[in-house]
Amino acid sequence: MTRPNIHSDHDANGVCLRISGALLTQSLEAVEQAFTQVKPLGGNVTFDLSGVEALDTGGAWLIADLAQRARAAGAQVSYEGLSPAYSALLKTVAQSIPDEPGAVSERRSFADWVARVGARTVGAWNDTLSMLGFLGLTLHRLARTIVMPWRLRKAALVSQMEEVGFKAIPIVALMGFLIGVVLAFQGATQLKQFGAEIFVVELISISVLRELGILLTAIIVAGRSGSAFTASIGSMKVQEEIDAMRTLGLDPIEVLVIPRVVALLIMLPILGFIADIAALIGGGLMSWIDLDVSPGMFATRLKENTGIWQFAIGMIKAPFFALVIGVIACWQAMQVKGSAQSVGQRTTASVVQSIFMVIALDALFSIFFSVLEI
Repeated sequence: MTRPNIHSDHDANGVCLRISGALLTQSLEAVEQAFTQVKPLGGNVTFDLSGVEALDTGGAWLIADLAQRARAAGAQVSYEGLSPAYSALLKTVAQSIPDEPGAVSERRSFADWVARVGARTVGAWNDTLSMLGFLGLTLHRLARTIVMPWRLRKAALVSQMEEVGFKAIPIVALMGFLIGVVLAFQGATQLKQFGAEIFVVELISISVLRELGILLTAIIVAGRSGSAFTASIGSMKVQEEIDAMRTLGLDPIEVLVIPRVVALLIMLPILGFIADIAALIGGGLMSWIDLDVSPGMFATRLKENTGIWQFAIGMIKAPFFALVIGVIACWQAMQVKGSAQSVGQRTTASVVQSIFMVIALDALFSIFFSVLEI
């Protein structure tokens, strides 16, 4: 196609701007400066577009912008020689150009900063109330499902259990194994200085069974499954499928939220148990390699010096972590507004809030069990 070009002719009737060639976005760089340098005067300005071979939105914008500047200078603008299809495109682009440039944001003062902080504080408080209300609604539907188990959608529950639990086993097991290896290696480095290598068994077992196993599993599930919950339900919100459910008399909490929350309540303790076993295997293997603590000795000390409560404390936390992850993920999905960008923002917020709440809840449990001296 011909290179785009613009040429101006002056006569007694005004100015004639002859534009030719292919005005396509990828070739506008060659003619953009020439368009900018045109200074239309008052009078009549005629755009002769009979030589235009191709036109897209970028080229139409250059023409429409030049025409707008000519009108701003008091000129009467007319077009000649443009095909109907290109004429419709040019008209659409011209109507989309704002009449006035966007306002430049003023420099914000300290009072504006205080107002912004206050608005965000009020917004955070309203979000907290909304999330607590959603938690109460979810617990109500969950209690109703326990009383009337036939209301539970079993196919959706099994599907979510597979997504949340079965498909997460490899990454959870690998994470647990590596955590055990790291704890044994780092513990061995320090304990060797005091000749207390044998205590690496207690270091690994108590830290994994009581804290790290279930905590890191919950973090992985929050990043993996919580984000999936928010993205899937949020996409349904954007496509108005949730509104369609309500129109059909279906409860979105019962149809979408409860199967996911129940799947987390069932599978997170199982995943935590798998992570614990994998971590003990990794720690035992590293202790054998680095400290010459045989598997038999490792198992004996594990049985003698690690009480069942160390494991029970980790498992007690699991349902609470699952409920927090499920409720936050689904609540964030319900807050999605009608755009794909909102889905991404809410998914990010879901992961961040879930991980933060899991860690905060784990800290509260640690304080609680310390007060009880367990």
